[in-house]
Amino acid sequence: MNPGNAALLGIALLGLLLGMRHATDPDHVVAVTAILSRERHIGAAARIGVIWGLGHSLTVMMVGVAIIVFKIAIPTRLGLAMEFAVAIMLILLGVGAAAGVMRHLARRVFADSADDALFVHSHSHTHSEVTHAHPHVHHTHLRVHSDAHDHRFDTATDLPGNTQPFAARRPLLRSFSVGLVHGLAGSAAIALLVLTAIPQPLWATLYLVIFCLGTIIGMGLITIAIATPFIIASNRVSWIHQGFVTGAGLLSFTFGWFIAYQIGVVDRLFSTAPIWTPH
Repeated sequence: MNPGNAALLGIALLGLLLGMRHATDPDHVVAVTAILSRERHIGAAARIGVIWGLGHSLTVMMVGVAIIVFKIAIPTRLGLAMEFAVAIMLILLGVGAAAGVMRHLARRVFADSADDALFVHSHSHTHSEVTHAHPHVHHTHLRVHSDAHDHRFDTATDLPGNTQPFAARRPLLRSFSVGLVHGLAGSAAIALLVLTAIPQPLWATLYLVIFCLGTIIGMGLITIAIATPFIIASNRVSWIHQGFVTGAGLLSFTFGWFIAYQIGVVDRLFSTAPIWTPH
């Protein structure tokens, strides 16, 4: 085999493997888990992963090629802002679950406090044309129940106006949008890494294309692996599936706030001297 062809094949294989590995980044996995947690079919879950990869690849290619070909430098604050957008997206994906849990807890607290109530009652009677009143306290124990409705906790129906969570509406569109944001946040770091390893713009761009292909394949496989326990639970034990759905949303919500804290406070996005290390 020609040494040049062997080197090209090695670079292509490396780009494909690194792209697949890039799909396993924690923020990527948390985001797609929140989106696909309600899916009931493996095919639908795989499509979510592939669509996420396409959105991710689009922004990586646009920004990455601009950096590689035109040697564009990303300002520190802009780089941090792009990564901060990922935190906002994760929070939005999980806000439905967090709101549902809060509403459920509030309902339980108010229901418990309303179970026991004291009522002041007065009995009146007349003796020798004189009316007497005898006030006293009645202790009642209230139980509110319904035979017609099952009041299980569901983050999709516990929201005001029966509004479904952000992650549950139009999952393919949400997946593509989330992929765009993730690709925008990681494009600078990916392009700079490629440019450092492959200084020739043409070969660096080709590597970037293969890297994006690996990311699409990797995310498709990851979504299948993640969706499998959700689908099994939904077909067998509904309350376990609902717990998975709620847990995925809460994980996205809390992880988003963690990233927001890291970027906003630790990396000082909103200060006069921000710190940004592309990764």
